[in-house]
Amino acid sequence: MCNAPRNASRYAGFMSQLVTRIDDEMADAIDALIASGEFASRSDVVREGVARLVDERRRRAIGDRIIAGYDRHPETPDELRQAEVAARAMIDDEPW
Repeated sequence: MCNAPRNASRYAGFMSQLVTRIDDEMADAIDALIASGEFASRSDVVREGVARLVDERRRRAIGDRIIAGYDRHPETPDELRQAEVAARAMIDDEPW
């Protein structure tokens, strides 16, 4: 007995489905990634691309919040001096 329909319905129950259109050039590029063996399916390519985009935006937002925090509370001259001393010590400890 084939379990494919039952497994597919279980899988679909845990995943949202997105439908979109792309131009032929992009579809060909995606298909080339699949043909090269980097991805198993178009869905895998799209999932990876979306995951990377979301992660990039998340990291950018975190970076922006860090910068905003330093803008609100900049380092003091003493903190900058201590950071320089620590950086020089780490470099001096390198075996080069």
